[in-house]
Amino acid sequence: MKIEVWSDYVCPFCYIGKRRLEEALSQFPQKDQVEVEFKSFELDPNSPEYSGQNINEVLANKYGMSIEQAKQANFGVGQQAATVGLTFNFDEMKPTNTFDAHRLAKFAKTKGKEAVLSEKLLQAYFTESKNIGDVETLSDIAEASELNRQEALTVLNDKTAYANEVRADEGIAQQYRIGGVPYFIINSKYAISGAQPLETFKGALQKVWEEESPAPVLQDLSTDEDVSCADGSCVIPEKNRP
Repeated sequence: MKIEVWSDYVCPFCYIGKRRLEEALSQFPQKDQVEVEFKSFELDPNSPEYSGQNINEVLANKYGMSIEQAKQANFGVGQQAATVGLTFNFDEMKPTNTFDAHRLAKFAKTKGKEAVLSEKLLQAYFTESKNIGDVETLSDIAEASELNRQEALTVLNDKTAYANEVRADEGIAQQYRIGGVPYFIINSKYAISGAQPLETFKGALQKVWEEESPAPVLQDLSTDEDVSCADGSCVIPEKNRP
């Protein structure tokens, strides 16, 4: 089973949804046969780099609300995050452009470190209040993910490096008409939109497994023949006939 996950590193529900999927997988008997692949999605490709404003100020300006209203909205999201063991530090978050973070993730994928890097990027933004649009900060995160720091810096300083891979993911998202994240596609056939409840993920995993897995091939251990009924009749074995 393959699960593709479109998400952005500044999307709170992406982090919450990731945790719920992970919890569902931890309870799934066939979890070792499930591959999870992260796909790039920018909530706002035109977002500027960190300007000094925190997320409450950015939301207030964007939606024409007061700072207090923005804080209340974020408080509710923070409560949801807490239910899956996450701590969101909204007052100190540094909203920024995530294109370089996505490029770095594509580089990490070539080294088998995509999963660990993605987790550290989300933690860095939501919990540790780091600027994940900053090259040096991203290099620190890469190094903490057991990637070579200098190689990561080379990638980050070359704005064309892994850019096509990011755009390819976003192009596929457009084909699927994905308008928001997180968005989960299972076996290129089933979809889950948003940070759905844990039971939704558990039910989806079971449903897909049952519908997509091949029927088991049984090894015949029978030692006697003609002791069954079929086609509306039963054959009496020779040894049991009078």
